[in-house]
Amino acid sequence: MEKKKVIGYTTGVFDMFHVGHLNIIERAKAQCDYLIVGVSTDELVQHEKNKTPIIPFMDRCRIVNAIKYVDEVVPQIDKNKFAAWERHHFDKMFVGSDWKGTPQWKKFEEEFAPVGVEIVYLDHTDGISSTILRDKLNKNA
Repeated sequence: MEKKKVIGYTTGVFDMFHVGHLNIIERAKAQCDYLIVGVSTDELVQHEKNKTPIIPFMDRCRIVNAIKYVDEVVPQIDKNKFAAWERHHFDKMFVGSDWKGTPQWKKFEEEFAPVGVEIVYLDHTDGISSTILRDKLNKNA
């Protein structure tokens, strides 16, 4: 009997792509056979974070798609993770460990338990983020 292929899913803005982004994607791929990466649209980032990404959506998709660990790139148009599961039928959802224990992710854990999706918290890369990069750019401007 053939082993079932494990489908993984992770999302992000991936603005000013950096090693922290790469670490999440690489660690996620190590735990699945097929990795789907949702890239947040410019509209979603504006709505959720009240800022415009420095790198436009289509360029961020091209960058993420070029990474050898990524099997498929899809737009993340909202934060409805269950709707994403209904579209992509993943087995594992990967997210940074900085979200573990938050009310939002506890709710996702409860939502996904009945359908057998495992939420995997991956270690956050300390000392780097798009916000840190943006702040450095603003200070040097």
